[in-house]
Amino acid sequence: METSVNKTVSVRSRADITVLISGLISVLLVIWVSTNYGGSWPGYSEMVTSLPDPAAWLRWVLGDISEVAFYKHELASLGLLSGAYLAWWASKRGKAWQGFPISYGTGLWPWLITSSLLGLILSNLLWGWSVTAETWQPTFAAFVSLPAAMVLMFGGGWKVAFNGAVLGALLVTPTCLLIVNYVCVPLGLPVVIGNVSGMAIGSVIAFLLCRRLPVLVRCDYITPTKPIPAKPPTYNLLWSIRRVLADFSEAPFFGNELASLGLLAGVLLAYVLNPLSPGYGSGLILPLVGAQALTSAIGVVIWRQQWIKRGWYPTYVPLVSVVPAAVLTYGGSWAVVGASALLGALIAPPLACTLAGRLPAHIHPYIGNVISMALSTLIIVPLVGRLAT
Repeated sequence: METSVNKTVSVRSRADITVLISGLISVLLVIWVSTNYGGSWPGYSEMVTSLPDPAAWLRWVLGDISEVAFYKHELASLGLLSGAYLAWWASKRGKAWQGFPISYGTGLWPWLITSSLLGLILSNLLWGWSVTAETWQPTFAAFVSLPAAMVLMFGGGWKVAFNGAVLGALLVTPTCLLIVNYVCVPLGLPVVIGNVSGMAIGSVIAFLLCRRLPVLVRCDYITPTKPIPAKPPTYNLLWSIRRVLADFSEAPFFGNELASLGLLAGVLLAYVLNPLSPGYGSGLILPLVGAQALTSAIGVVIWRQQWIKRGWYPTYVPLVSVVPAAVLTYGGSWAVVGASALLGALIAPPLACTLAGRLPAHIHPYIGNVISMALSTLIIVPLVGRLAT
């Protein structure tokens, strides 16, 4: 009979393996850059024009991990994973500096990241052929959608993690590809609308399939008991600052300050090394990050009572949809930053909460969040364009 000690060791081993692999990739990446570019970091355009060179593919796949924040850079991705692991390590040991419990204190982060990474790898293996030097494609979609949501909904274990990854690659990614290429591009709509719409449609199909075929997610895994908080949170200024920071890693279902710090440290380092490397070579990383922080801060302040009442509220929604779409479309002027941040914070979170609350029990509530991203972007981004011109 497997003991709880063995289970704990097994969970730790999986996370440690993930970290070791990430560290090895980081070392190889630095060596490759130093060898081929004389110490200067190559830009985004250099990466896509080098495809299908293996080194360029490595950068593309790693960049997918931070794509949801519109950073698309390997250093940001590795920073996110490193910070998330540190948060998980600290939570297992009850450290006071762990921040908000990673993955909502479920204890499922090792399985969540395993399923998300498998979904990402499968998506690139199946659909990477569609990426060219001239054509961006949403190969990142499975990393921040169905695989993680299935783990959170049905628990850990290899069956759930693997089936979530496979369904993500087979349903979510191709749906995103279809909507982006045959709806968003012809109509001139921000591609984020296609990304999140594809996540919603593909995930709903998957959840319906799991309801009809429960064997896909039925397993003997026992979810760890959530630790009882020592005391209720104090919703003061420090909490608000921490919450804004945590929103940066909310989309991949981490929701933790350390993970966000890793993400931001990575993207800012990438910007210092080459301003035309992160953010699709736009050079707009600084106004983009500022606008993202601003929309989260406005949302946390405005919807503070909802945070207190519900314990969680989707103030991160405009941070990964409305705001980056507006900044990358219209530039980083104060008018664009301010209008997109304010309108996004006012409209997107309550819409997401309303939609999520109307979903049936067998559909993960994140579906309401991504639908809100699509609708809010569709409404707000053109309005920001008019206000800013």
